[in-house]
Amino acid sequence: MQVKKAVFPVAGLGTRFLPATKASPKEMLPLIDKPLVHYVVEEAVAAGIEQILFVTGRGKRSIEDYFDIAFELEALLYDKGKDAELSQVREIAEMVKIFYVRQQQALGLGHAILCAREFVGEEPFAVLLGDDIIDAKRPCLAQLLDVHYKYQGTVLALEQVPMENISAYGCVKANRISDQIFEVIDMVEKPKREEAPSDLAIIGRYVLTPDIFPILESLEPGKGGEIQLTDAILTLLSEKAVYGCQFEGIRHDCGDKFGFLKATVDMALKRNEFNGRFRSFLRQRLEECDNDSNC
Repeated sequence: MQVKKAVFPVAGLGTRFLPATKASPKEMLPLIDKPLVHYVVEEAVAAGIEQILFVTGRGKRSIEDYFDIAFELEALLYDKGKDAELSQVREIAEMVKIFYVRQQQALGLGHAILCAREFVGEEPFAVLLGDDIIDAKRPCLAQLLDVHYKYQGTVLALEQVPMENISAYGCVKANRISDQIFEVIDMVEKPKREEAPSDLAIIGRYVLTPDIFPILESLEPGKGGEIQLTDAILTLLSEKAVYGCQFEGIRHDCGDKFGFLKATVDMALKRNEFNGRFRSFLRQRLEECDNDSNC
């Protein structure tokens, strides 16, 4: 069965970016000239997704407005003859079919996915987290779908990370099937470095089967009183095979301030419209800082 539906859990409060996220969703933070969530939607669409469900919460209305038709703005751009800008705005509302459901309580990623049960039905589906921006020649989700279609199972995106950073991630114990594909044996959520089974971290892309829903429904709340997706996948492991895909591409952790800064620089350097000027600016500023002890 082709995977045509994707779930975007966007109900989180974005506390790592306060005060910027006090009144604006983290997913709407601009990375150059598009909000973070736009890049992730583009990835999903490029991988063949036709329907997206945003699992939202209070204060997330601007996400709905962004992907909606903006009649007044379109009329203004039309009247002013700004055809290029008008085309850009219209394309946003026409990218993909979008649906919304409210996660009324902040009960974790597993609970957010459970909120999508009626939307998903009995189909395999994708889950994409909006603060992982992945720059890849072939969409990261498309790489995961290749594995899903071959093995007909749940697939997790994996990235090799330095062991000193492993405690910030869920990580896996896995047997290698090929260069990029693993069979997951065990999972540990944010382990201490000395207790981590590997340096393979789970990143914010998943392909899940509907088998996950009854597990999530019966799961007891875990750490922080939340229903953890990791716990549900661990339960699934006892019944069915779960796979990992070490994707090809560069991941930018835009849920982290330093990661967001790196993403801004990397993405700007790839843009022809100001590539040369931006490079010159960076060189100049670095030279100035090397000569300025207060920089």
